Amino acid sequence: MKSIYIDCIAEKLGLKTWQIENCVELFAQGGTIPFISRYRKEMTGGMDDAEVASVKHWAGVFDEMEKRKQTVMANIEAAGALTKELRDAVENCVSATALEDLYLPYRPKRRTRATAAKELGLEPLADLMWNLRTKNPRGDARRFLREGVADEEAALSGARDIIAERLSESAPIRENLRSVLRQRRIVAKVTKAGTNAAEADKYRSYFNYSFPLSKIPAHNLLALLRASREGWLNLSIDADPVKSAGGIRYAFCKAQGYPAPELDAQISLACEDAWKRLLEPSLTTEVLREAKEKADAESIEIFGGNLRQLLLEAPLGQKRVLAVDPGFRNGCKLAALDEHGGLLWHGIIFPHPPQNDKIKALTTLERIVSEYRIEAIALGNGTASRETADFLSKLDLPQGCRVWTVSEDGASIYSASEIAREEFPDEDVTVRGAVSIGRRLMDPLAELVKIDPKNLGVGQYQHDVDQDLLKEKLDDTVESCVNSVGVNLNTASPYLLAYVAGIGPSLAASIYAWRTKHGAFRNREALREIPRLGDKTFEQCAGFLRIKGGENPLDDSAVHPESYSVVSRMAADKGVSVKELVGNATLCAGIRAEDYVSTTTGLPTVRDILKELAKPGLDPREQASGFAFAEDVRDIADLHPGMQLPGIVTNLTAFGAFVDIGLHDNGLIHVSQMGVKGLHDPSKVLKLHQKIQVEVLSADVERGRISLRLTQKAQ
Repeated sequence: MKSIYIDCIAEKLGLKTWQIENCVELFAQGGTIPFISRYRKEMTGGMDDAEVASVKHWAGVFDEMEKRKQTVMANIEAAGALTKELRDAVENCVSATALEDLYLPYRPKRRTRATAAKELGLEPLADLMWNLRTKNPRGDARRFLREGVADEEAALSGARDIIAERLSESAPIRENLRSVLRQRRIVAKVTKAGTNAAEADKYRSYFNYSFPLSKIPAHNLLALLRASREGWLNLSIDADPVKSAGGIRYAFCKAQGYPAPELDAQISLACEDAWKRLLEPSLTTEVLREAKEKADAESIEIFGGNLRQLLLEAPLGQKRVLAVDPGFRNGCKLAALDEHGGLLWHGIIFPHPPQNDKIKALTTLERIVSEYRIEAIALGNGTASRETADFLSKLDLPQGCRVWTVSEDGASIYSASEIAREEFPDEDVTVRGAVSIGRRLMDPLAELVKIDPKNLGVGQYQHDVDQDLLKEKLDDTVESCVNSVGVNLNTASPYLLAYVAGIGPSLAASIYAWRTKHGAFRNREALREIPRLGDKTFEQCAGFLRIKGGENPLDDSAVHPESYSVVSRMAADKGVSVKELVGNATLCAGIRAEDYVSTTTGLPTVRDILKELAKPGLDPREQASGFAFAEDVRDIADLHPGMQLPGIVTNLTAFGAFVDIGLHDNGLIHVSQMGVKGLHDPSKVLKLHQKIQVEVLSADVERGRISLRLTQKAQ
C-alpha cells in the first residue's frame, strides 16, 4: 500500500505508521482481525480488535480509491488532457471528494447548456471573457451572430453558460463552498403533501425546523432524511446566495485577474448562475451526503456497541431448561431442553383468557419440570410475559430452579429461517421460537449468532444507514465476540464455528461433519485432518477453539499451538509438567516473562501466555443474575410522576436509553436525564440489559409514551 494511504490511516486512527504498515502486511498474508489483535501484538504495538478492524476498513477504502484513480487517469489521458501536474494531483489524493473534483471537468456528461453553446460556436467568445481579453464583451459578441444566435444577448448568454460550467467544475471553488455549507444550518419545511397526512405526524416536530449542520445529532439528521425521502419534508441549507456568488467571483478574480466594468457585469451574472443552477444543488446534495455518512458512522458505532453487549450477556450455562414462549389466546408454548440445548419435549398450555385452563397448565408444568429434571425456566418477554410470570410463581419449583426473563427480539425471525428449518425440520415455527428462547438463557452468544443482528432490536435507524458499512461493523462485532469468548470445538454448532477466525461457513460445515462421523476431537492437531483446512487456516483458528478434557491441557486455553514450546520450557524450568502448570496461579506468578522472550516470541505474547496459564479458558462474560419488575405496576395508567421502579435497559441510542419496566410500552430515559452534564453518549453510563432504578417523570397514556429519569444503576 502506498505511503500516502498509510500516513492517512495512521492520522485518522491516531496510530504510528509502522503499526499500520505491519497490520496491512498481516492482512495481505491472510491474517484475520481476531488473530492479528490477539497473537501478533509485537507487530501491531498492541492494537485491539476495533483498531485492527478500522485499519482493514480503511485499507479496503484506499484499495478501491486506487482502482478509481487508474480509471480516472485513463479517461483523462484518452481525452488528451493528462498533464504531469494533473497526474500528480490525482495520485496524491486521499479524499474521494477531491479526486472526483479533479475528474469533473473531464468526466463524460449529459448534454448541458454549455454543451449547446459550444455547438453554436460560442466557446471562443467564452475564452475571450474567461481570459480577460475583452473590455467590450457586447461588441465582441456581434462577431458570433449566426443561425441559432440571434443577437448579442444570445451570444453572451451562451458564453456565460460555458463560464458558469467551468466555475462549477473548479476544484478550489467547490471545496471552498463546501466548507461554507458545512457551517450553515439545515432547514426543513413541511411539504404540501405532509401538511395534513397522518403518516407524516411522527415528523411534526420537524415541520419548521433548522439546526447547525455541523452539530445536528445523528438521529435527528437521519429522521429528516427519511422524512424527505417519504415526501413529507423539503430540506435545504441556508447559504446566502449573494455571498456565495460573491465568493465564486472572488475566486475567479484571484485566478484570472479583475475584469473591466462591462466584462465584470457578465462574469458576475455567470457566477450567480453557477451558484444557483449548478453548484448549490450539487454541493447541497454532497454536503448532506457527507453529513449522513458521519451520522451513519455514529449510529453504526452505537449499534455495534449494543450488539457486543447483547452477545456477551451473561450465560446461565449448561443446565436443563424449560423455555416458555408466553401468549394469551394461542397459549404458552413450552420446550424442554437438555444441558446441550437439545429438544426433549414440547407442548402448549392455556393458563390465560379466554381458555383459563390453569389447573391443567399447572399439572403439565409440574410434570415436565419433574420428568425432565428442569433446573431453570426461560420466560420470553413478549405478550403475556408479566401474566405468565405471575402464573409460574405458583409452581412448586425444585430448589435452585428459578424463572429467568429472556428477550424475544428476533426469535420469530430465527424460527422461520433456513437455519431453524435445518435444525428442526419436523417442528413448526412456534416450537423453534420457544427453543431459541431457552437456548438464549443457556448461552446467548451461541444462539444469537444464528440471527441477523439487524433483527435483534438494538439499533437506531438501522434501515436508513449505509447497509454495507453496517454489515461490515456487525460482522466484525460478532466475530470479535465469538473469538474473545472462545468456542468449544466438540459442542459448537456449525453456525457458531463459522465465526471463528479463518473458518467461515463452508469449513464450519466440514468440521461439524467430521465431528459427527469420527466423534469428539481429542486435540487441536486433529483439525489438520479436515479437508481444505491448511496451515494458514489452522494458524488463524486454533487459538480460539477449546477442547475440554482433551489430551493436551493447553488445548482448553487461549495459548496458541505455536507457543506450546514456550510453555513446555516454563514447566521444565519449574520442575513440573505442563498439566501441573496450567491453572496454577502461584507457579505462574513466579515466572519472569522477560526470561522467555525470543526472536519469535515477544514480551506481550509471553505476558498473555502467563495470564492465560493462571486462569485458562476464563470466560470474559459475567455471571447471570436475576431481576423482578414492580408488582403494583401492570398498566401505563398505574404510573404517576415520582414513582420509583426497577427496569432493564433494552436499547441504547444517541438520544437516550429505552427501558422495560414491565409494561407493553418501554420508557425512555433521555440523555439529559442520566445525571451527567453534557453527556452525548448514553453507552458511557448504561449497558444493554443492565438492571437499573428509574423515576417516572411523565406517562402519556394516549400515545403510550413514558418519560423516565435514571436514579440508580445496578452494582
